[in-house]
Amino acid sequence: TCTKPDMIQKCLWLTLLVGLCITGILSLDCNLLNVHLRRVTWQNLRLLSSMSNSFPVECLRENKAFELPQEILSHTQSLKRDLKETFYEMSLQAFNIFSQYTFKSTWKQKHLNQIQIGLDQQAEYLEQCLEEEENENENMKETTEDEMKHSGARVPQLTNLELRRYFNRIDNFLKEKKYSHCAWEIIRVEIRRCFYYFHKFTALLRRK
Repeated sequence: TCTKPDMIQKCLWLTLLVGLCITGILSLDCNLLNVHLRRVTWQNLRLLSSMSNSFPVECLRENKAFELPQEILSHTQSLKRDLKETFYEMSLQAFNIFSQYTFKSTWKQKHLNQIQIGLDQQAEYLEQCLEEEENENENMKETTEDEMKHSGARVPQLTNLELRRYFNRIDNFLKEKKYSHCAWEIIRVEIRRCFYYFHKFTALLRRK
């Protein structure tokens, strides 16, 4: 509780900062979505890289292929809404992984908190922009798909179901390894790889 004068001042500053943070999220311009996603994803990439100086040699024998969906590995073009929805799904899934209560690692707590905050804000921003887009033109996606079909072009999509299965494999691996230090180091490298591909996708959101 805030009783002493110095504590009251600290609490007021904390309240102000939280308020500014929430206001910033609510007032974000969806036209600058790619800028925000690029900044946050790059920040998370750097944080994951700085969490450990090098990959522990003793963990190599436990390494595993989690099979990042092929649509993500080879994707070069996308309908903007499909990409936003996939980014939203990735943000939620990654947040859930980094919010496990049974966290056993030597990572700095502040780095972990920063990643959690970044992913949470990213998901809120994407949800806001998707809702705005839906309200502006509910039929936009159907119209675009019809035009693509008439032109004979294939409508590209990133499969969110496959993305959920990918993160489910990561979650199951952590459980099987009982959230060991090596398991988290392997997951750190894997999710950093995932973020790398999504960072590349931010450029697609600039295309008109």
